[in-house]
This record gives sequence, C-alpha cells and structure tokens, in this order.
Amino acid sequence: MKFNNVVISDFAHYLPEKVMSSDEIEKRLAPLYKKLRLPEGRLELMTGITERRYWEPGTRPSALSTKAANNLFDSGKLKKEDIDLVIHASVCRDFLEPSTASVVHCDLGLKPEAMLFDLSNACLGVMSSMVMAANLIESGAIKHALIVSGENGGPLLFQTIETLLKDDSINRKNIKKYIANLTIGSAAVAYTLSHKDLASGHKLVGGVSMADTSANVLCQGGGDTQALMMETDSEELMKKGVVLAKETWERTKAELAWENSDIDWAIGHQVGKAHEALTMETLGLENKQTFKTYPFLGNTGSAALPVTLDLLNHEMKIEKGSKVALLGIGSGLNSIMLGVEW
Repeated sequence: MKFNNVVISDFAHYLPEKVMSSDEIEKRLAPLYKKLRLPEGRLELMTGITERRYWEPGTRPSALSTKAANNLFDSGKLKKEDIDLVIHASVCRDFLEPSTASVVHCDLGLKPEAMLFDLSNACLGVMSSMVMAANLIESGAIKHALIVSGENGGPLLFQTIETLLKDDSINRKNIKKYIANLTIGSAAVAYTLSHKDLASGHKLVGGVSMADTSANVLCQGGGDTQALMMETDSEELMKKGVVLAKETWERTKAELAWENSDIDWAIGHQVGKAHEALTMETLGLENKQTFKTYPFLGNTGSAALPVTLDLLNHEMKIEKGSKVALLGIGSGLNSIMLGVEW
C-alpha cells in the first residue's frame, strides 16, 4: 500500500505518575521467589525493564485517551471541529458496548458528523488504525482523523501478582506464561492523520501488513475489560514473530523502494531487550538509530510504538528529511510496517 496524500499532522501523549519498579514487583513476589528458588533481579535482567507505570484500577481508557487528545489539541495545529473520524485503538476499553470511541467523541465535544468506532488489534491497534484512516483520506471520504489509545496495564499487573501468590500449582515451568504480564505498563497517545493539502506534517509513505494467524494461540487475554488476565508463550511468540517481521520488512522495502541504507530511524514495538535485539538483528537494522521506552515504560500495548515516536521527537527532534521505519508487530500474529518521511 502506498499513500500520496497523507501526513501525520500531530501527536501527543499522556503518562501516569504512579511507578512500579521491577525490584518492587519481586519484593511483592518474595514468597514465590523463595519457594521456586528464583534469583533476585531476574525480571529486569531478562527484560531490560527497570520500571513501568500504572493508573488506579477503575480508571477508564476513554478518560486517558481524552486526556491525550486534549494535549494534542492544545498545540493548536488542528481544531476539534476539523476531525471527521475518531478511532479508539487500545486493547483496554471501557466496556464491550457501546464503543469506547463514543465516550471519547462525547468527552471531546466532536461534531456529530464525525464517524467513530473502536479498532482492536492487540499491540497493533494504533498502527492498524493509521492504515484504515490513511486509506479513507486517500479515497476522499475524510480529511482529518484522530486516533487514540488509552492503555491501563495496572489491573493486569496486579491481578497477575495476586494469582502468582495464591496459586499453589505455580512452578518454575508454568510461571513462564505469566512473565509477559509483569512487563506491561500504561500510556495514552493521540495521533492525527490529515490530507497533505490541509495540514503540514510528516508524510506517511505507505507500508505492508502481514499475518501469521496460526500463532493466535501463543498470547491470549481474557474478556474482562477490568482485568484482562493473559497467558503468553513468550519464547515461541518471539520466534514466530521475528520470522513474520522479516518477511514484512522485506516486502515493505520493496513496496516503498527503500533499502536498509536509506533508514535514519528504526522504531520497533517496545517489548523488552531480547525482542528488540533479535528483531533489529533479523531485519539488518541493528546499527540504525533507534529509541527505547521499554526500560521506563514497559510494554504499553498499542501505545508502545506511537508513544516512543512521540517521545523521540520531543527529546531529540527528528531532522527534516529523515526516513523513519515504524516496525509494528502484535499477537495474533500480525505485523504492520510503515515508512514516514519527516
């Protein structure tokens, strides 16, 4: 897929103030660590995650998404009345019905004509929404789209700790399926995509979407929107994930007529150090500039890659003309990789 008329016109984020370190998690799990004879420092050593953030249980994803969107509108680049479509793209949602996007639409006071819906695709929610919105802009159906994600990993983190402490059947083997839960953090983001003739921004060139749905059993979460208990075969998921990522990246380069040597920044999904190292090495991008948020945010689901791009530009200011590769992957398995010209 190629886009000729779409720009990322603005972006913003909203982060929690509450922080939980990997050391604190291990202290809470001390009885289990003692029982299983697990070494202290194991969690940070395996993942590279020092801390993650969270909001209080019961915090609505719509409130987080609305806050991120208001931060975006505070920049003044776009007005709320400009928005023709709002997509709520996080794993977390207020409820199954109605759409969480309807709450965000109401709370922001968007115009009645603005379309709205939720788009759920695990950690690829925002990336999938960007593709959807870009195609609508290209077709002329809309001019400006707002994509929001409000990920609150607190309920999953705390329920996992409670489960590990109470379940007498936990052993050194079956604890592995819960380790990924302990890496989950929280963040909210808001992005706007616009027609290039109506807003300045960073050109969304295009990309490729691929799937290996035979791997859908490797990471599955429950249906409780307030808990989202999840079990993950992290090792197998990573193995299959990098295979899919490599094929997606090769096709993306062919689609965009890019080579690895053209890339100035390579931004991947923020899972942990092992995933990042293997992915970048597999794609031949290990020597490219990148930016990491997983050490202090953990894995923030669909917000992870977009918040990383936002924080990178905020802290280091990506130079005009830079080619930025967005390397998205999520359970299912799905991969979307997009090219952006800054």
